[in-house]
Amino acid sequence: MSQAVLVEAVSGLVMSELRSDSRPDSVLEDPGALAVSTMYAQSYMTAAVAAGSTSPEEELNSLLDDVLAKFPEFRDLLMSDLIGRDDKLAVIDRVIAAKCSEFFANFLRVLIRHGRISLLPMIRSVLVKLQEQAAGKQRIRVRSARPLSGSARAKIVDHLKSTFGFEPILQETVDASLLGGVVLQVGDTVYDSSLRSRLKQLKGRLVEKAFNEIQSGRDRFSHPEGD
Repeated sequence: MSQAVLVEAVSGLVMSELRSDSRPDSVLEDPGALAVSTMYAQSYMTAAVAAGSTSPEEELNSLLDDVLAKFPEFRDLLMSDLIGRDDKLAVIDRVIAAKCSEFFANFLRVLIRHGRISLLPMIRSVLVKLQEQAAGKQRIRVRSARPLSGSARAKIVDHLKSTFGFEPILQETVDASLLGGVVLQVGDTVYDSSLRSRLKQLKGRLVEKAFNEIQSGRDRFSHPEGD
């Protein structure tokens, strides 16, 4: 999609087609939004390969970043639940289709016909992750008590590579309540080696030991020798 020509076309669109009380759909209201977005992202990748596209994310990025983000009125026009599907399809045909590949235009039409055009940002997020996975990469959430040093980051990356066999992409956050150490989340599994966690485990063992000692003393007094 050519950014210049698409931006020019959107700029010249007659915005009177927008209704003053229109509002964009909220994907947060759809509990299955992520699952649906994943389905569309997978289909998009498959269709892109079949269509001979080597960079399927380029047109999607161009539409979201160069057009919808810069022209909120046009974004509202496409994503409002008060604008009819036929009107949205007409906008695609009139403004976008001539400036992008037929494959991408058809993808937008499918989303509109199924009332899923508001999922475009989430579809892109899923698509990025799918492409990373296809390239042998995976995002890993890392929480640490303080920002990671270069050497600490390198050790974590090397450990993840040798353990799991993929190229990790670290998503780092600082959580001072951890006190020290790190917490790694790989998929749905959490590996907690923080100082806070170790102190909690130590406290649990000390409490258990004290309880056992108290219980042992009770047993001795309950069964004196010679009874």
